Amino acid sequence: MTDTILDIRGLEKTYKNGPTALGGVDLHIRRGEIFALLGPNGAGKTTLIGAVCGLVNPTGGTIEAFGKDVSRHWREVRRKIGLVPQELSFDMFDKVIRQVRYSRGMFGCAPDEARIEEVLRSLSLWDKRDEPIRKLSGGMKRRVMIAKALAHDPELLFLDEPTAGVDVELRRDMWRQIGELRERGTTIILTTHYIEEAEEMADRVGVINKGKILLTDDKTAIMGRLGRTEAHFTLEAPLSAVPDCICVYPVTLEDGGSRLVYRGGDGTGKGKREVAQLAQDLTRNNIGFTGMETTESTLEDIFVGLVENGEKELAS
Repeated sequence: MTDTILDIRGLEKTYKNGPTALGGVDLHIRRGEIFALLGPNGAGKTTLIGAVCGLVNPTGGTIEAFGKDVSRHWREVRRKIGLVPQELSFDMFDKVIRQVRYSRGMFGCAPDEARIEEVLRSLSLWDKRDEPIRKLSGGMKRRVMIAKALAHDPELLFLDEPTAGVDVELRRDMWRQIGELRERGTTIILTTHYIEEAEEMADRVGVINKGKILLTDDKTAIMGRLGRTEAHFTLEAPLSAVPDCICVYPVTLEDGGSRLVYRGGDGTGKGKREVAQLAQDLTRNNIGFTGMETTESTLEDIFVGLVENGEKELAS
């Protein structure tokens, strides 16, 4: 399904005597997708989530969720939203199962022990249900936070840095659980510092920096639009200038003319094809080289480029 479950237009948040956290954000989330919002610390990710979840009062713009204006139908909308915040938030001396029951009741849901058991089992918490939360490991405490967010069966789930401080094995286990939630029809928006997390899980990716969305698109489209190929040729003899026979390629000379560097392509394979043609042209024109190294840009490379260069990167 491609209908919009969350429609954010011109969202602004400026704190009194403080910085502008959001500067006119437009964001549209499709029902049933996993959307990864990437950005450095202070980019506005948590403020954006807080605005949707009623924890932050925007100073401008509109938010519609499930076709309703959040500012006018907050209680109705909030019942359909789950939030796993960055910070652990519960009574550390309480038992796991009581905290999850309490969370379900807070949203006005009728008691349902079968559903509570299902949620706890899905997160490998059933055997820990009567444990005081303070005795759990950091990773298990993070799972309790997810269980609390799922207790009222939200249709839209926010995961704010869900695997922060979690070891690699547990992180991959949580990715699997997120995938299972999506299969059940839950729409998921996650913020993350782990680019591999976005590559692994997300259908679409957005990049936010300094309170502004720099781009949103499918992963493959981003790679096709902003991906690059880089190839380094170690030359047998230094060149004083790029020969006319290869000047049609995006190449430069480095290391005193002893290295020929290609930077080009568009993420669709064009770069690889041009590098192969360049190698043939070098050989054909008796320009010898003793080695060649080729790399393809990753989503992380693109993310870093956008954060550092912003609109310049998009325009290049």
